[in-house]
Amino acid sequence: MSEVRIMDHPLIQHKISYIRNEAVGTKEFREVVGEIASLMCYEATRDLKLQDVKIKTPICETIGKELTGKKLAVVPILRAGLGMVDGMLKLIPSAKVGHIGLYRDPETYEPKEYYCKLPADCDSREVFVVDPMLATGGSCSAAIQMLKDKGVRHIRFMCIIAAPEGVERMQREHPDVDIYIGSLDECLNDHKYIVPGLGDAGDRIFGTK
Repeated sequence: MSEVRIMDHPLIQHKISYIRNEAVGTKEFREVVGEIASLMCYEATRDLKLQDVKIKTPICETIGKELTGKKLAVVPILRAGLGMVDGMLKLIPSAKVGHIGLYRDPETYEPKEYYCKLPADCDSREVFVVDPMLATGGSCSAAIQMLKDKGVRHIRFMCIIAAPEGVERMQREHPDVDIYIGSLDECLNDHKYIVPGLGDAGDRIFGTK
């Protein structure tokens, strides 16, 4: 079964509480989402492998550490996932970026694909799929299945806020994908929005209705 890690860092919790406030405007909301993504990326990459490397400092030669193993990729689920990309790239600027476009059918609440563009070598990378919200889990599960169908086998999922229903679906359909969550909320309402949540993340990031 996959690991589900709920971030308990005080800065992450503080910033999530801040963006829940409906009075926070688009500019601030977008900026803080990026900050949260950076902080979560820092925590979610804690287990990346290192190797020794010889370094010559201005004083002497020494042995330092550098990342080894698989290269990284960030794949946001459009459109809200875009709000997390820049924050992650600040920490891992060499990561490649792919995009998966899905929308939720208003009648069935199931995801529909409209776009997919991935790095050519995505199947040889450690891929972080990102979306601010994990609600029903439909879009996330579909995006991950699209990656698996293209040969990607090393996948992690990162979201800022999740509902228990979405986490349960992810663990059922993709038990090999570790999940990193900023806050695990109470439930979904009748319209499949997370409670208490923060509203529609895409609308709040891009200033749309």
